[in-house]
Amino acid sequence: MMSRIIRASLIVGAVLAATPAMAQTKWNLPAAYPADNPHSENLVAFAKDVEAATSGKLQITVHPGASLFKAPDIKRAVVTGQAQMGEVLLSIHENEDPMFGIDVVPFLATSFPDAMKLYQASKPAIVKKLDAQGLKLLFVVPWAPQGVYVNKPLATIEDMKGLKWRAYNVGTARIGELVGAQSVTIQAAELPQALATGVVNSFMSSGGTGYDSKAWESLKYFYDVQAWIPKDYTFVNKAAFDALDKPTQEAILKAAATAETRGWKAWQDKSTWYLDQLKAKGMNVEPPSPALKAGFQKIGEQLTADWLKKAGADGQAIVDAYKKM
Repeated sequence: MMSRIIRASLIVGAVLAATPAMAQTKWNLPAAYPADNPHSENLVAFAKDVEAATSGKLQITVHPGASLFKAPDIKRAVVTGQAQMGEVLLSIHENEDPMFGIDVVPFLATSFPDAMKLYQASKPAIVKKLDAQGLKLLFVVPWAPQGVYVNKPLATIEDMKGLKWRAYNVGTARIGELVGAQSVTIQAAELPQALATGVVNSFMSSGGTGYDSKAWESLKYFYDVQAWIPKDYTFVNKAAFDALDKPTQEAILKAAATAETRGWKAWQDKSTWYLDQLKAKGMNVEPPSPALKAGFQKIGEQLTADWLKKAGADGQAIVDAYKKM
């Protein structure tokens, strides 16, 4: 009799011990940048906030450095349910929809306050487009202003002719075309190797990407042209989100709002720090000369016209709304 009681107690104990694990939901969140990049660190903090708010009921594993999916494949992976969440540089999907490239229209929004205004003006349209694809937008975080990394001094835009130019979206590819450079499409995770092997000798990006890729080992100049402030978008598969109970959904949305605020502050704080690090590593960090700046602004006018032509009345309406804010 006693052995039956003990056996029954052990069975009940095993069931109770297994219950939390059975109720636990585990999600994956692929990302494209190194683990120590502020975007990746912010995602990890977001995942911890969700886990804490749900008492471990929802656990989100962040996969940085394009370790789970390459950058161009992350969005499709979330749409198809291969991953429940994802973070992408939305402008790499501009070929899919011009609205996804609004934050890389050159010289439209070149400061963090202006980048926030542009985000607010464009958010309803982008949310609608993502929603139609089965994605729910959670939060958006900027990069630092974009400059040009190069292996030689640039006095004018003509000096860029013949460079091996890294492109990562429509805008950067078009810049390469307009300046007479040889464009090679390379995502962030592949950039260090491309620089080390001489596949490219120039690119446009933030101080953060230059730091992550150790650009100083191959290139010597960074021109702070502040062309645009691109943004990473973190979203969730709508069906996966809708399958969660209400308290878990609310925990995600609350953590997302916190992540957005934290991410914007982090990049404002670190944008200057990154440039200081590039200088400390031996790079020449300089503003563009008047002639070089004028050349980039002329290219910017062409790219803006290209984008408005593609985006049509909807794009023009967002730009007009942004300029009135």
